[in-house]
Amino acid sequence: MDDKKIKQSVKERYAEVAIQSTSCCGANCCSPDGSGAGALVDYGLIDAELPVGANLGLGCGIPTLSVEILAGDTVLDLGSGAGVDAFLAAKQVGPEGRVIGVDMTPEIIARAQENALTGGYQNVEFRLGEIEQLPVESESVDVVLSNCVINLVPDKQKAFAEIFRVLKKGGRFSISDMVTFGEIPQAVRDDMDLWTGCIGGALDREMFLQIVRDAGFKDVEIKKSVTYDTIKGEGYGVGSITVEAHKR
Repeated sequence: MDDKKIKQSVKERYAEVAIQSTSCCGANCCSPDGSGAGALVDYGLIDAELPVGANLGLGCGIPTLSVEILAGDTVLDLGSGAGVDAFLAAKQVGPEGRVIGVDMTPEIIARAQENALTGGYQNVEFRLGEIEQLPVESESVDVVLSNCVINLVPDKQKAFAEIFRVLKKGGRFSISDMVTFGEIPQAVRDDMDLWTGCIGGALDREMFLQIVRDAGFKDVEIKKSVTYDTIKGEGYGVGSITVEAHKR
């Protein structure tokens, strides 16, 4: 599929999410029962006050729970949405640290900035940009987070190369993302609704991990793995993983 078409479709869908406060989910994505009616994760389980509307129900994990984030760290949140993970990280880094959220959809950025203002977050900023070409200096970040976004990126190798570039030596990432098992039909890969709904562009789990290793990361570890029994077809299935890895 054409990369430009994919990106434009993703922008349009998530702009609608930002404006209407609807979930990203299609009929086969983002809810364990396949209905698209609910989010995959419950941020209510975390003891943290967040701005109303910061959680749009777009995630497939809680990456801040699976990596060490220290006071004073610089954290980069990729595909930051309305800011839910960025705001959680902001509490962990404290006033001496900072969090940068990057998203390619202007409407999403505007909503995140409004949430930061409402919540009084002085250590969070949001930048418009793409993951394959991050508006972030090299070796300037301690921790990278991403939540159900890499599957939406056409060039996964470039995305992980950029993550490696911006991380400091000794830095780490925690990424939650959709992955597949078995042979995904080409019709699924070519369905734009399934691309923007988190399935069409999801990598095979082992391919995902290999791309991470090929980018130069070490200590690649799956911290959490979930299989969605109702999101499947003949000979294939879909799940999510949360992966931590380090730049040595």
